[in-house]
Amino acid sequence: MKALVWHHRYKMQCDTVPDPKILAPNDMIVKVTSTAICGSDLHIYDGYAPEMESGDILGHEFMGEVVELGNGVKKHKIGDRVVVPFVIACGHCFYCERQQMSCCENTNPDAPKQAKLMGHATAGLYGYTHLLGGYSGGQAEYVRVVEADFGPTKIPEGIPDESALFLSDIFPTGWMAAKNCDIKPGDTVAIWGCGPVGQMCIQSAWLQGAGQVIAFDHIPERLALAKNVGKAQVFNFLECDVYEELNKLTKNRGPDAVIDAVGAEAHGMGSADAMVDAVKTATGLGTDRPHVWREIVKCVRPGGMVSVPGVYFGYGDKIPIGTIVGKGLTIRSGQTHVQKYMDELLGMIVAGRIDPSFIITHRGTLEQGPEFYDTFKDKKDGCIKVVMHPHG
Repeated sequence: MKALVWHHRYKMQCDTVPDPKILAPNDMIVKVTSTAICGSDLHIYDGYAPEMESGDILGHEFMGEVVELGNGVKKHKIGDRVVVPFVIACGHCFYCERQQMSCCENTNPDAPKQAKLMGHATAGLYGYTHLLGGYSGGQAEYVRVVEADFGPTKIPEGIPDESALFLSDIFPTGWMAAKNCDIKPGDTVAIWGCGPVGQMCIQSAWLQGAGQVIAFDHIPERLALAKNVGKAQVFNFLECDVYEELNKLTKNRGPDAVIDAVGAEAHGMGSADAMVDAVKTATGLGTDRPHVWREIVKCVRPGGMVSVPGVYFGYGDKIPIGTIVGKGLTIRSGQTHVQKYMDELLGMIVAGRIDPSFIITHRGTLEQGPEFYDTFKDKKDGCIKVVMHPHG
């Protein structure tokens, strides 16, 4: 089959690789009909994610048709259209029973390696590093889906792929990021980053009762989408003082909740701290560029909520712990518990309350994948979200 394969930093290829096989009773094989490139994939492409190996198949946002079943699968049948959560969870461990699926203790075969770095291991993920299981991802014609009876969700007839696809990651991620803000009716929520996850955070904040949503970015197309579709108040952070603008809009109090939808590769153009971060990461003296972390902690009101869906990898320098403690902030973060939210969010799509496909700007084939990675990374041609259809 064809698949997008990582070889080294900035080197993706569409290669011919072996077809996936059933390896356990609760496996199934899915013929991928739609797959996307996520901002988290760019962290791998840019060399920030540790423990990658040449030949790894990327992709954790995908859906398709069930074509083969292990003899233990009860929930699905051949021909079902399913969306697959990027988080792999067993459904019955300590964490899954508490609906903390991204912390599942049974799905990461690299758990000892990850625990050595983090203290404890978390769930396996599709198409990511060998700290998180090394599972082949869905930027391929076919994919082996494990724990098939817990997570993959059947999509009803009449709902097109592109409306359902983002249930795999970014819609639940934006929803959980807003949930982590504990939004009260009328709250002000400020969001850093208007990429795909940021756009879903905007939509989710409104759906959860926010009274004011403010968003920051510097890419014109993203700001336009956040304003015209997301109905957010938007600002180009290169053209304003973020802290001052937020104070003007909140009676000098600061927003009730802030969301970092940027993560490890914040540009922070023109800011001294971001320039230092860039030098440190370029020379191997740092692992992340946490400019947004510093800014959101400064801007949120005392007693406010800090939500971090953005991906980080290691040790962030100069995180203002004193400010966090002094202002009495609550911080919530983590990989998304996708399975917890999928049915609820699918119901919203079916009811017509939201159609996540509004973020798609580029469509194509797997063969175009390497070019799409460059286009998405460099934000060329107005690119906000890429979807590929492996079988045409």
